[in-house]
Amino acid sequence: MSFVSIVLKQPARLLDLPKPVWLLGWVSLATDSATEAIYPLLPFFLTRVLGAGAVSLGIVEGAAEAVNSFLKIISGRIADRSRRKRPLVLFGYSVSSIARPFIAVTTTWTQVFVVRVLDRVGKGVRGAPRDAMLAMWATPTTRGKVFGFHRAMDHLGAVVGPTLASVFLFFYPGEYRTLFALTIIPGAIAVALIFFVPEAETARLKPDTTEDPHEVRLKPDTTEDRTTALPREFTLFMLVLTLFTLGNSTDAFLLLKLTDAAGSVQFIPLMWAALHVVKAVVSVVGGSWSDRIGRRSVIAIGWLIYATVYAGFALSQTLTVLIAWFLVYGFYFGFAEGTEKALVADLAPASRRGFAFGMYTAVQGLGALAASVLFGIIWNAYGAAAAFGVGAALALVATAWLFAIIKPLHATDSGDE
Repeated sequence: MSFVSIVLKQPARLLDLPKPVWLLGWVSLATDSATEAIYPLLPFFLTRVLGAGAVSLGIVEGAAEAVNSFLKIISGRIADRSRRKRPLVLFGYSVSSIARPFIAVTTTWTQVFVVRVLDRVGKGVRGAPRDAMLAMWATPTTRGKVFGFHRAMDHLGAVVGPTLASVFLFFYPGEYRTLFALTIIPGAIAVALIFFVPEAETARLKPDTTEDPHEVRLKPDTTEDRTTALPREFTLFMLVLTLFTLGNSTDAFLLLKLTDAAGSVQFIPLMWAALHVVKAVVSVVGGSWSDRIGRRSVIAIGWLIYATVYAGFALSQTLTVLIAWFLVYGFYFGFAEGTEKALVADLAPASRRGFAFGMYTAVQGLGALAASVLFGIIWNAYGAAAAFGVGAALALVATAWLFAIIKPLHATDSGDE
């Protein structure tokens, strides 16, 4: 079956997703439209308007993601112990929606650092319980589709936000601070939508007729042991993911190189929006593929694409070629992001999924901090080409480890063998 035919079949297949999955998708779309209206402009704003350097950019973005990921461990533990996960989700989205517009009044990179950390605090609180809610509304044969759909809605928000930002800046050139302040509007819409999402605990009452012997079925779990250790396979996957994330620095560096090549920031949000069009389409396809051919194979495809793109950024200088590589970069997200989350749900017992998702994002965030600071140092000392080259090399080694260490666990991974 061709890639195009698979893409064309996806909309009909998404119609049968549960209503809470759709609602959480719309929440993410609204939130990302606010976040991504700011993010592609942030490297320019920090380095050109506020006078920060590449290392400062790495510190801001790396630390923000590290805080986000550390808090996901805590919120994941709380979510595992609580029958009501929506209050955590509501609180997290509210914190981000309130903090984000304050970038409009910052005058130093350290002030931007504080706002970005507060924004990521909100993301850290909401992420694990939200993913646990999504997992409750999925079966072993639909997890890839559910998480792929949610990532697609994230990416659609990242199309809407930068597109509106570009239109705004076309009519009001240089009014970055006003644009940043206006992001409070989609943030408020996201918070309001959460009140329509039912408590995910009701999903546990839905019978799951899957015959997968490795799956803890969705049912009332008041007697489940929430101290159950996570399986060895989960720990091994976290080790492999750690290696990959050490080369997975903030996307702000990609945007910085694009801005330098373009000579202007005016159309950078549109490039960011185009990237997320690719992400949105491929995320649904990648998630569905992982339900059929196996998580490991699809993750490996994504990681190899990442390595190729970083090598391309290391070797390329012209704007046209860099834009082409940037769009190919969207395939990495489409294949890897939702599939990695589906694999986490596969490996973790139902009673420990909140903590498992917290650990997963903690590994990503702490790795992003180390990778971003390291990337900034290499960029300053040896140039952009060396920094992107190191990222590509680490991705290749991690992919090899993925196949050496992670083995197919059940029927959904049979395509890996």
